[in-house]
Amino acid sequence: MVQGYRLDPDGRVADEHFAIVYAPKRARDRVPEGNVQVVETEAAAHAASDSAKKLFPARVIGPARSSEGVSVYYIVSWLDVGLD
Repeated sequence: MVQGYRLDPDGRVADEHFAIVYAPKRARDRVPEGNVQVVETEAAAHAASDSAKKLFPARVIGPARSSEGVSVYYIVSWLDVGLD
């Protein structure tokens, strides 16, 4: 279960990734696919982040199809929280 959403454990529909997420507000637990850039490593996510441009490192699951028919990623965790 991710943020209250149940994912099929047997299905390979959505995988967990490190990513850079464009997020004007980080209050949402899911973001459109167009706001996510998947990267290979956690270090790459941190290196590409830019808070001035609202680009934040995160662990995400997706892409998955929402009930509205849009591809989304679910935020597992923000990687920069608590690093100050």
